[in-house]
Amino acid sequence: MILTVTPNPALDLTWRVDRLTPGATHRADAGALRAGGKGLNVARVAHAQGAPVLALSTAGGRSGIAFAADLAASGVAHRLVQVAAPTRQTVAIVDEELGDTTIVNERGANPTDAEWAALFGEVVDALPSARVLVISGSLPPGAPESFVPLLIGTARDAGVPAIVDTSGPALIRAAEAGASVLKPNAAEVADATGIGDPVGGARALIALGAELVLLSRGADGMLAVTADEVRQARLDAPLAGNPTGAGDAAVAACAVLYAQGVRDVDTVLRRATAWSAAAVPMPLAGDISDEWADLESRLVVASVLREEEP
Repeated sequence: MILTVTPNPALDLTWRVDRLTPGATHRADAGALRAGGKGLNVARVAHAQGAPVLALSTAGGRSGIAFAADLAASGVAHRLVQVAAPTRQTVAIVDEELGDTTIVNERGANPTDAEWAALFGEVVDALPSARVLVISGSLPPGAPESFVPLLIGTARDAGVPAIVDTSGPALIRAAEAGASVLKPNAAEVADATGIGDPVGGARALIALGAELVLLSRGADGMLAVTADEVRQARLDAPLAGNPTGAGDAAVAACAVLYAQGVRDVDTVLRRATAWSAAAVPMPLAGDISDEWADLESRLVVASVLREEEP
């Protein structure tokens, strides 16, 4: 079973417009509402591909009621800790003409100490049945710095690998706690490590204690960085669409393989890149195209030379 934890969930609204013009008035059809947050997107993708999943998160306020109702309708097994603060909301505006997406994310409100403890308790209860733990998404402002390392350490004590997709100082703490896999993008690596070169930043995370860094690079594909090598996978041609859930699909691919006991770097890199690409044509985050196997067959995979090598 894949156990996902989403510390800062969101009720996602997606609008599609012909062309997004700053300062202008736009008309759109009714937007699509979905229970979101990166960990829940991971759970949706893995569930749709037949993997057993349990999604843990929080819900509160009016937005939390809509959030819980949509999640219940999804068929994804889940447990929600009720919190006092309303579940945050996000808006994604898809520009149909350019194929770009503009996103506005509420930061979210920090749960109380008792609410954090309740979420941690749900993780502890579920870990004995888990094959992999996924901690995915941002943390709300004021979240305890110990939360992500505590989850990783608890999982390691239970013999469960942890896959973490987060940003900022939490990314550093996840590496120091010994996360099995980190899945940042280039901007997140630079922000967390202060190193402008993405490969150099990924290596710094490996040096801190992470085993594997899957580095998203948008249209340029993905890198897999370990202590020994750097591998790159990319499509033979870029895809147009909504990239909002592409990174979450990559995490889902990694989680599914890790839950099956697969650790081969090239296999993980290929599947993560293919599922990431397969998310781009889909209207909503948390879905991937059935054509992902064809996309995987089109991948170009190669080693990346170290700077000191000729």
